[in-house]
Amino acid sequence: MKNGKPRVAIVHDWLVTYAGADRVVDCMHHVFPDAPIYTLVYDKDHMPAWFRDYEIHTTYIQKIPFATKIYRSLLPLMPKAFEALDLSEYDMVISSSSSCSKGVITRPDAVHICYCHTPIRYVWDFYYTYRSNANALVRSVMPGQMHKLRQWDKCAADRVDYFVANSHYIAKRIKKYYRRDSDVIYPCVHINEDPFVPREDFYLVVGRFTWYKRIDLAVAACTKLNRPLVVIGSGGEGEHLKAIAGPTVRFLGGGLSDEEVRGYYLRAKAFLFPGEEDFGITPVEAQSAGTPVLAYGKGGVCETVLDGKTGLFFDEQTVDSLAGCIQRFEAQGVSCSAQEIRDHSRRFSEQRFEEEFRAYCERRYADWQQELYDCSHREKEDRH
Repeated sequence: MKNGKPRVAIVHDWLVTYAGADRVVDCMHHVFPDAPIYTLVYDKDHMPAWFRDYEIHTTYIQKIPFATKIYRSLLPLMPKAFEALDLSEYDMVISSSSSCSKGVITRPDAVHICYCHTPIRYVWDFYYTYRSNANALVRSVMPGQMHKLRQWDKCAADRVDYFVANSHYIAKRIKKYYRRDSDVIYPCVHINEDPFVPREDFYLVVGRFTWYKRIDLAVAACTKLNRPLVVIGSGGEGEHLKAIAGPTVRFLGGGLSDEEVRGYYLRAKAFLFPGEEDFGITPVEAQSAGTPVLAYGKGGVCETVLDGKTGLFFDEQTVDSLAGCIQRFEAQGVSCSAQEIRDHSRRFSEQRFEEEFRAYCERRYADWQQELYDCSHREKEDRH
Protein backbone atom coordinates (compact mmCIF):
# COMPACT_ATOMS: atom_id res chain seq x y z
CA MET A 1 0.00 0.00 0.00
CA LYS A 2 1.12 3.57 -0.69
CA ASN A 3 -0.70 6.53 0.87
CA GLY A 4 -3.58 4.21 1.68
CA LYS A 5 -3.96 3.12 -1.95
CA PRO A 6 -2.94 -0.20 -3.54
CA ARG A 7 0.19 -0.25 -5.65
CA VAL A 8 -0.95 -1.17 -9.15
CA ALA A 9 0.88 -2.65 -12.14
CA ILE A 10 -0.48 -3.18 -15.66
CA VAL A 11 0.76 -6.11 -17.77
CA HIS A 12 0.13 -6.20 -21.52
CA ASP A 13 1.08 -8.76 -24.17
CA TRP A 14 3.17 -6.38 -26.33
CA LEU A 15 3.37 -2.74 -27.37
CA VAL A 16 4.40 -2.62 -31.02
CA THR A 17 1.51 -0.76 -32.70
CA TYR A 18 -1.39 1.33 -31.42
CA ALA A 19 -4.28 -1.03 -32.10
CA GLY A 20 -7.50 -1.72 -30.18
CA ALA A 21 -6.01 -3.60 -27.21
CA ASP A 22 -3.27 -0.97 -26.85
CA ARG A 23 -5.89 1.77 -26.67
CA VAL A 24 -7.53 -0.16 -23.85
CA VAL A 25 -4.20 -0.27 -21.99
CA ASP A 26 -3.83 3.48 -22.56
CA CYS A 27 -7.22 4.03 -20.92
CA MET A 28 -6.25 1.70 -18.07
CA HIS A 29 -3.22 3.92 -17.52
CA HIS A 30 -5.49 6.97 -17.41
CA VAL A 31 -7.36 5.23 -14.58
CA PHE A 32 -4.10 4.34 -12.78
CA PRO A 33 -1.59 6.99 -13.94
CA ASP A 34 1.09 5.89 -11.47
CA ALA A 35 1.00 2.26 -12.59
CA PRO A 36 4.01 1.00 -14.56
CA ILE A 37 3.31 -1.07 -17.67
CA TYR A 38 5.07 -4.43 -18.08
CA THR A 39 5.12 -5.98 -21.53
CA LEU A 40 6.89 -8.59 -23.66
CA VAL A 41 8.42 -6.09 -26.12
CA TYR A 42 8.02 -2.36 -26.72
CA ASP A 43 8.58 -0.54 -30.02
CA LYS A 44 8.61 3.14 -29.07
CA ASP A 45 8.89 4.25 -32.70
CA HIS A 46 5.51 2.74 -33.58
CA MET A 47 3.63 3.76 -30.46
CA PRO A 48 2.21 7.23 -29.73
CA ALA A 49 4.75 9.74 -28.46
CA TRP A 50 3.03 10.10 -25.07
CA PHE A 51 3.88 6.47 -24.23
CA ARG A 52 7.48 7.64 -23.74
CA ASP A 53 6.28 9.42 -20.61
CA TYR A 54 4.96 6.15 -19.16
CA GLU A 55 7.08 3.83 -17.03
CA ILE A 56 7.41 0.77 -19.28
CA HIS A 57 9.31 -2.42 -18.44
CA THR A 58 9.97 -5.20 -20.96
CA THR A 59 10.91 -8.85 -20.64
CA TYR A 60 14.26 -10.30 -21.63
CA ILE A 61 12.72 -11.02 -25.06
CA GLN A 62 13.33 -7.34 -25.86
CA LYS A 63 17.08 -8.11 -26.12
CA ILE A 64 16.61 -10.60 -28.96
CA PRO A 65 17.56 -9.01 -32.31
CA PHE A 66 14.50 -7.77 -34.22
CA ALA A 67 12.27 -8.89 -31.33
CA THR A 68 9.67 -6.19 -32.06
CA LYS A 69 9.30 -7.60 -35.58
CA ILE A 70 9.39 -11.36 -34.93
CA TYR A 71 7.76 -11.49 -31.48
CA ARG A 72 4.78 -13.55 -32.69
CA SER A 73 7.09 -16.33 -33.82
CA LEU A 74 8.58 -16.42 -30.30
CA LEU A 75 5.34 -17.74 -28.79
CA PRO A 76 7.03 -20.79 -27.16
CA LEU A 77 9.29 -18.39 -25.21
CA MET A 78 6.50 -16.11 -23.95
CA PRO A 79 5.28 -18.10 -20.92
CA LYS A 80 8.69 -18.14 -19.21
CA ALA A 81 9.28 -14.50 -20.14
CA PHE A 82 6.11 -13.32 -18.39
CA GLU A 83 6.69 -15.62 -15.42
CA ALA A 84 10.13 -14.02 -14.99
CA LEU A 85 8.62 -10.57 -14.33
CA ASP A 86 8.97 -9.66 -10.65
CA LEU A 87 5.67 -8.08 -9.57
CA SER A 88 6.06 -8.79 -5.87
CA GLU A 89 5.83 -5.12 -4.85
CA TYR A 90 2.29 -4.66 -6.24
CA ASP A 91 -1.01 -5.08 -4.41
CA MET A 92 -3.07 -5.16 -7.61
CA VAL A 93 -1.97 -6.54 -10.98
CA ILE A 94 -4.11 -5.88 -14.04
CA SER A 95 -3.30 -7.98 -17.10
CA SER A 96 -4.56 -7.08 -20.56
CA SER A 97 -4.40 -10.39 -22.36
CA SER A 98 -5.07 -12.03 -25.67
CA SER A 99 -1.93 -14.14 -25.35
CA CYS A 100 0.37 -14.91 -22.40
CA SER A 101 0.40 -11.83 -20.15
CA LYS A 102 -2.15 -13.33 -17.73
CA GLY A 103 0.50 -15.91 -16.75
CA VAL A 104 2.46 -13.55 -14.49
CA ILE A 105 3.17 -14.58 -10.91
CA THR A 106 1.71 -12.39 -8.16
CA ARG A 107 1.96 -12.31 -4.37
CA PRO A 108 -0.49 -14.55 -2.48
CA ASP A 109 -2.20 -11.49 -0.99
CA ALA A 110 -2.22 -9.46 -4.24
CA VAL A 111 -5.29 -9.42 -6.47
CA HIS A 112 -4.92 -10.25 -10.17
CA ILE A 113 -7.61 -8.90 -12.51
CA CYS A 114 -7.38 -10.06 -16.13
CA TYR A 115 -9.05 -8.03 -18.86
CA CYS A 116 -9.31 -10.80 -21.44
CA HIS A 117 -9.62 -9.74 -25.07
CA THR A 118 -9.81 -13.43 -26.02
CA PRO A 119 -8.45 -16.81 -24.94
CA ILE A 120 -5.45 -17.40 -27.20
CA ARG A 121 -7.13 -17.90 -30.57
CA TYR A 122 -4.42 -19.95 -32.27
CA VAL A 123 -4.21 -22.27 -29.24
CA TRP A 124 -7.94 -22.96 -28.85
CA ASP A 125 -10.91 -22.68 -31.23
CA PHE A 126 -9.10 -21.06 -34.18
CA TYR A 127 -6.23 -23.56 -34.01
CA TYR A 128 -7.28 -25.59 -37.06
CA THR A 129 -7.92 -22.49 -39.15
CA TYR A 130 -4.56 -20.95 -38.23
CA ARG A 131 -2.79 -24.23 -38.96
CA SER A 132 -4.41 -24.59 -42.39
CA ASN A 133 -3.27 -21.06 -43.29
CA ALA A 134 0.31 -21.54 -42.04
CA ASN A 135 3.33 -22.60 -44.08
CA ALA A 136 4.54 -26.19 -44.14
CA LEU A 137 7.23 -25.68 -41.48
CA VAL A 138 4.82 -24.06 -39.00
CA ARG A 139 2.20 -26.75 -39.66
CA SER A 140 4.72 -29.47 -38.83
CA VAL A 141 5.67 -28.07 -35.41
CA MET A 142 2.31 -26.64 -34.30
CA PRO A 143 0.72 -29.83 -32.87
CA GLY A 144 3.47 -30.49 -30.33
CA GLN A 145 3.90 -26.85 -29.35
CA MET A 146 0.18 -26.16 -29.04
CA HIS A 147 -0.38 -29.16 -26.79
CA LYS A 148 2.13 -27.74 -24.30
CA LEU A 149 0.74 -24.22 -24.64
CA ARG A 150 -2.82 -25.37 -23.96
CA GLN A 151 -1.67 -26.96 -20.71
CA TRP A 152 0.24 -23.84 -19.71
CA ASP A 153 -2.57 -21.49 -20.73
CA LYS A 154 -5.10 -23.31 -18.55
CA CYS A 155 -2.67 -23.15 -15.61
CA ALA A 156 -2.10 -19.44 -16.30
CA ALA A 157 -5.86 -18.80 -16.26
CA ASP A 158 -6.03 -20.46 -12.83
CA ARG A 159 -3.69 -17.75 -11.49
CA VAL A 160 -6.23 -15.02 -12.27
CA ASP A 161 -8.51 -13.96 -9.41
CA TYR A 162 -11.13 -12.12 -11.49
CA PHE A 163 -11.74 -12.24 -15.24
CA VAL A 164 -13.20 -9.38 -17.25
CA ALA A 165 -14.31 -10.21 -20.81
CA ASN A 166 -14.47 -7.58 -23.55
CA SER A 167 -17.84 -8.96 -24.77
CA HIS A 168 -20.41 -11.61 -23.90
CA TYR A 169 -19.06 -13.54 -26.89
CA ILE A 170 -15.64 -13.73 -25.20
CA ALA A 171 -17.21 -14.48 -21.81
CA LYS A 172 -18.62 -17.68 -23.32
CA ARG A 173 -15.19 -18.67 -24.61
CA ILE A 174 -13.57 -17.98 -21.22
CA LYS A 175 -16.18 -20.26 -19.67
CA LYS A 176 -15.55 -22.95 -22.29
CA TYR A 177 -11.75 -23.07 -22.23
CA TYR A 178 -10.88 -21.84 -18.73
CA ARG A 179 -14.04 -22.96 -16.88
CA ARG A 180 -14.21 -19.51 -15.28
CA ASP A 181 -16.98 -16.96 -14.91
CA SER A 182 -16.26 -13.41 -16.02
CA ASP A 183 -17.75 -9.95 -15.94
CA VAL A 184 -18.21 -7.97 -19.17
CA ILE A 185 -16.84 -4.48 -19.69
CA TYR A 186 -16.83 -3.36 -23.30
CA PRO A 187 -13.53 -1.86 -24.49
CA CYS A 188 -13.04 1.80 -25.29
CA VAL A 189 -13.45 3.42 -28.68
CA HIS A 190 -12.63 7.01 -29.61
CA ILE A 191 -15.95 8.65 -30.56
CA ASN A 192 -15.82 10.74 -33.73
CA GLU A 193 -17.22 14.14 -32.77
CA ASP A 194 -16.48 15.83 -36.11
CA PRO A 195 -19.48 17.47 -37.84
CA PHE A 196 -21.32 15.32 -40.34
CA VAL A 197 -20.53 15.91 -44.01
CA PRO A 198 -22.34 14.84 -47.22
CA ARG A 199 -21.98 11.13 -47.96
CA GLU A 200 -20.00 10.08 -51.02
CA ASP A 201 -20.55 7.10 -53.28
CA PHE A 202 -18.11 4.57 -51.84
CA TYR A 203 -18.00 1.75 -49.33
CA LEU A 204 -15.18 1.52 -46.81
CA VAL A 205 -13.15 -1.24 -45.18
CA VAL A 206 -10.38 -0.65 -42.61
CA GLY A 207 -8.07 -3.26 -41.11
CA ARG A 208 -4.85 -5.23 -41.25
CA PHE A 209 -4.42 -7.35 -44.36
CA THR A 210 -4.48 -10.72 -42.65
CA TRP A 211 -6.55 -13.73 -43.65
CA TYR A 212 -9.03 -13.81 -40.76
CA LYS A 213 -10.13 -10.20 -41.39
CA ARG A 214 -11.65 -11.48 -44.67
CA ILE A 215 -11.08 -8.21 -46.48
CA ASP A 216 -10.96 -10.35 -49.62
CA LEU A 217 -14.75 -10.72 -49.36
CA ALA A 218 -15.25 -6.94 -49.41
CA VAL A 219 -12.89 -6.54 -52.37
CA ALA A 220 -14.49 -9.39 -54.33
CA ALA A 221 -18.08 -8.34 -53.54
CA CYS A 222 -17.56 -4.72 -54.62
CA THR A 223 -15.69 -5.89 -57.71
CA LYS A 224 -18.58 -8.22 -58.58
CA LEU A 225 -21.20 -5.48 -58.09
CA ASN A 226 -19.03 -2.78 -59.70
CA ARG A 227 -19.30 -0.65 -56.53
CA PRO A 228 -16.63 1.83 -55.37
CA LEU A 229 -14.64 0.57 -52.38
CA VAL A 230 -11.92 2.34 -50.40
CA VAL A 231 -9.52 -0.01 -48.57
CA ILE A 232 -7.39 1.36 -45.72
CA GLY A 233 -4.72 -0.90 -44.24
CA SER A 234 -1.64 -2.95 -44.98
CA GLY A 235 -0.21 -6.39 -44.35
CA GLY A 236 0.81 -9.71 -45.83
CA GLU A 237 -2.38 -10.24 -47.85
CA GLY A 238 -1.87 -7.00 -49.80
CA GLU A 239 -0.69 -8.48 -53.08
CA HIS A 240 -3.48 -11.05 -53.13
CA LEU A 241 -6.13 -8.40 -52.44
CA LYS A 242 -4.83 -6.18 -55.23
CA ALA A 243 -4.76 -9.13 -57.61
CA ILE A 244 -8.47 -9.87 -57.12
CA ALA A 245 -9.56 -6.21 -57.11
CA GLY A 246 -11.40 -4.61 -60.01
CA PRO A 247 -11.13 -0.99 -61.17
CA THR A 248 -13.67 0.26 -58.58
CA VAL A 249 -11.43 -0.71 -55.64
CA ARG A 250 -8.94 1.85 -54.33
CA PHE A 251 -6.14 0.99 -51.86
CA LEU A 252 -4.86 3.82 -49.65
CA GLY A 253 -2.29 1.90 -47.60
CA GLY A 254 -1.89 1.87 -43.84
CA GLY A 255 -0.03 5.13 -43.26
CA LEU A 256 -3.00 7.46 -42.88
CA SER A 257 -3.39 9.55 -39.74
CA ASP A 258 -6.30 9.01 -37.36
CA GLU A 259 -7.79 12.28 -38.58
CA GLU A 260 -7.64 11.15 -42.22
CA VAL A 261 -9.27 7.81 -41.38
CA ARG A 262 -12.02 9.58 -39.46
CA GLY A 263 -12.68 11.66 -42.57
CA TYR A 264 -13.23 8.53 -44.66
CA TYR A 265 -15.55 7.11 -41.99
CA LEU A 266 -17.62 10.31 -42.20
CA ARG A 267 -17.91 10.30 -46.00
CA ALA A 268 -18.50 6.59 -46.66
CA LYS A 269 -22.02 5.43 -47.47
CA ALA A 270 -21.46 2.27 -45.36
CA PHE A 271 -18.68 0.35 -43.65
CA LEU A 272 -18.03 -3.29 -44.56
CA PHE A 273 -16.97 -5.72 -41.84
CA PRO A 274 -16.71 -9.27 -43.22
CA GLY A 275 -14.52 -10.83 -40.49
CA GLU A 276 -15.39 -12.54 -37.22
CA GLU A 277 -13.88 -10.59 -34.33
CA ASP A 278 -13.83 -10.94 -30.57
CA PHE A 279 -15.22 -7.42 -30.22
CA GLY A 280 -14.40 -5.33 -33.30
CA ILE A 281 -13.25 -1.73 -32.80
CA THR A 282 -13.70 -0.53 -36.38
CA PRO A 283 -17.48 -1.11 -36.59
CA VAL A 284 -17.90 1.11 -33.52
CA GLU A 285 -15.57 3.73 -35.02
CA ALA A 286 -17.71 3.69 -38.15
CA GLN A 287 -20.92 4.08 -36.15
CA SER A 288 -19.41 6.98 -34.22
CA ALA A 289 -19.19 8.72 -37.60
CA GLY A 290 -22.90 7.97 -38.15
CA THR A 291 -22.00 5.37 -40.78
CA PRO A 292 -24.04 2.15 -41.10
CA VAL A 293 -22.15 -1.14 -40.80
CA LEU A 294 -22.68 -4.16 -43.07
CA ALA A 295 -21.21 -7.04 -41.09
CA TYR A 296 -20.91 -10.80 -40.90
CA GLY A 297 -23.39 -11.60 -38.16
CA LYS A 298 -21.15 -13.51 -35.78
CA GLY A 299 -18.83 -12.57 -32.92
CA GLY A 300 -18.61 -9.34 -30.96
CA VAL A 301 -20.22 -7.27 -33.71
CA CYS A 302 -23.59 -8.74 -32.70
CA GLU A 303 -23.24 -6.74 -29.47
CA THR A 304 -22.21 -3.44 -31.09
CA VAL A 305 -24.37 -3.21 -34.23
CA LEU A 306 -28.18 -3.20 -34.18
CA ASP A 307 -29.38 -5.23 -37.16
CA GLY A 308 -31.74 -3.18 -39.31
CA LYS A 309 -31.12 -0.04 -37.23
CA THR A 310 -27.42 0.89 -37.21
CA GLY A 311 -26.41 -1.71 -39.79
CA LEU A 312 -27.25 -4.97 -41.50
CA PHE A 313 -25.92 -8.50 -41.00
CA PHE A 314 -25.16 -11.16 -43.59
CA ASP A 315 -25.23 -14.85 -42.69
CA GLU A 316 -22.32 -16.51 -44.52
CA GLN A 317 -18.70 -15.53 -45.09
CA THR A 318 -19.07 -15.67 -48.85
CA VAL A 319 -18.89 -13.11 -51.64
CA ASP A 320 -22.52 -13.70 -52.60
CA SER A 321 -23.79 -13.25 -49.05
CA LEU A 322 -21.96 -9.93 -48.62
CA ALA A 323 -23.00 -8.79 -52.10
CA GLY A 324 -26.61 -9.56 -51.23
CA CYS A 325 -26.28 -7.50 -48.04
CA ILE A 326 -24.94 -4.54 -50.03
CA GLN A 327 -27.87 -4.75 -52.41
CA ARG A 328 -30.31 -5.01 -49.52
CA PHE A 329 -28.75 -1.92 -47.94
CA GLU A 330 -29.05 0.02 -51.18
CA ALA A 331 -32.71 -0.99 -51.49
CA GLN A 332 -33.89 -0.37 -47.92
CA GLY A 333 -31.13 1.32 -45.91
CA VAL A 334 -31.28 1.29 -42.10
CA SER A 335 -33.86 2.80 -39.79
CA CYS A 336 -31.55 4.99 -37.64
CA SER A 337 -30.33 8.43 -38.69
CA ALA A 338 -26.62 9.31 -38.66
CA GLN A 339 -27.04 11.09 -35.32
CA GLU A 340 -28.87 8.11 -33.82
CA ILE A 341 -26.10 5.78 -35.03
CA ARG A 342 -23.48 8.05 -33.40
CA ASP A 343 -25.48 8.21 -30.17
CA HIS A 344 -25.58 4.40 -30.09
CA SER A 345 -21.77 4.25 -30.37
CA ARG A 346 -21.37 6.28 -27.16
CA ARG A 347 -22.07 3.09 -25.20
CA PHE A 348 -18.44 2.22 -26.02
CA SER A 349 -16.73 5.57 -25.35
CA GLU A 350 -13.38 6.01 -23.62
CA GLN A 351 -14.97 8.00 -20.77
CA ARG A 352 -17.51 5.23 -20.15
CA PHE A 353 -14.75 2.59 -20.09
CA GLU A 354 -12.56 4.50 -17.64
CA GLU A 355 -15.43 5.14 -15.22
CA GLU A 356 -16.68 1.55 -15.39
CA PHE A 357 -13.21 -0.01 -15.13
CA ARG A 358 -12.20 2.18 -12.17
CA ALA A 359 -15.34 1.25 -10.26
CA TYR A 360 -14.85 -2.44 -11.09
CA CYS A 361 -11.24 -2.54 -9.89
CA GLU A 362 -12.10 -0.72 -6.67
CA ARG A 363 -14.93 -3.15 -5.99
CA ARG A 364 -12.87 -6.24 -6.75
CA TYR A 365 -9.96 -5.01 -4.63
CA ALA A 366 -12.38 -4.59 -1.71
CA ASP A 367 -13.81 -8.05 -2.41
CA TRP A 368 -10.31 -9.53 -2.33
CA GLN A 369 -9.43 -7.81 0.91
CA GLN A 370 -12.61 -9.22 2.44
CA GLU A 371 -11.72 -12.71 1.20
CA LEU A 372 -8.27 -12.43 2.78
CA TYR A 373 -9.81 -11.25 6.04
CA ASP A 374 -12.33 -14.10 6.03
CA CYS A 375 -9.59 -16.65 5.41
CA SER A 376 -7.49 -15.23 8.24
CA HIS A 377 -10.51 -15.18 10.57
CA ARG A 378 -11.34 -18.81 9.80
CA GLU A 379 -7.72 -19.79 10.43
CA LYS A 380 -7.84 -18.19 13.91
CA GLU A 381 -11.10 -19.97 14.70
CA ASP A 382 -9.60 -23.31 13.64
CA ARG A 383 -6.70 -22.78 16.05
CA HIS A 384 -9.08 -22.36 18.91
